[in-house]
Amino acid sequence: MSISAAELQSGKGAGDENFPVASLLIRKQHRPAIQAFYAFARAADDIADHPTAPAEDKLRLLEEFRTSLLGESQAVAQAVRLREIAASRGLSLQHGLDLLEAFRRDVTQLRYRDWNALMDYCRYSAMPVGRFVLEVHGEDPGTWPANDALCAALQVINHLQDCKKDHRDLDRVYIPMEALWAEGIGPEALMEPRATPALERVIKSLARRTSQLLAYARPFSGQIRDRRLSLEVAIIHELAQDLTAKLLRRDPLSERVHHNALELVPLVLSAGLRFTSQRLSRSSWQFARDRQ
Repeated sequence: MSISAAELQSGKGAGDENFPVASLLIRKQHRPAIQAFYAFARAADDIADHPTAPAEDKLRLLEEFRTSLLGESQAVAQAVRLREIAASRGLSLQHGLDLLEAFRRDVTQLRYRDWNALMDYCRYSAMPVGRFVLEVHGEDPGTWPANDALCAALQVINHLQDCKKDHRDLDRVYIPMEALWAEGIGPEALMEPRATPALERVIKSLARRTSQLLAYARPFSGQIRDRRLSLEVAIIHELAQDLTAKLLRRDPLSERVHHNALELVPLVLSAGLRFTSQRLSRSSWQFARDRQ
């Protein structure tokens, strides 16, 4: 008897994510499209990440997502909904198709040789999410490079946070193998109660590379015309920087490397104040230039 997509759903929602999804900062007219994209991604991700479903069933169900997204079938409600809302707003389906490529890789590729291979995975697993949100808002594709850097950073942060769980539950290792081999260790080091000095060096090295991605993405918020989306991106960037700093101090094998509610409040306020200051400075500069 074939397994259905509904049987593989985790029950997770937007509230379970590290970063905000279609928050109240997003303009009301844009939320349905972003929520539809999230529902599509969440349902497909649950299939790829199911710990016991056979790979052939996962790939079959992901193919149903693809055909439903392209209008070749009506099998997957989340894909049909995304297709319909994309058609009504003139949005590209490529972002959803790119995500499905990442989920297929999650089923068939359990190791990544080096940083470039990991970034190629992020090209499909993370960058399309930000690109879709930008398209929904009518933003310039010139914002994509900074978006891609931020989205890749968020993905690597998630990989490092969950490195033990991913290996234990799915035999999936996103930490580049060459980084492990350079320290004379392999994936088995992820199953220790706490990180060895060698694994600690690997994690910190990847956290520093993530900091470089975030540095490249720093101008991103200022490149966005929609002020509410710009503020949300500024907040996400602040949260990502703090999580990266935590990964430089904490051991994800034995310590929690996530934000709790008390930690979120000052980070959001700090991002909001910095955002307001930058916008005021930009407006003052623009006013002074126009007066000349």
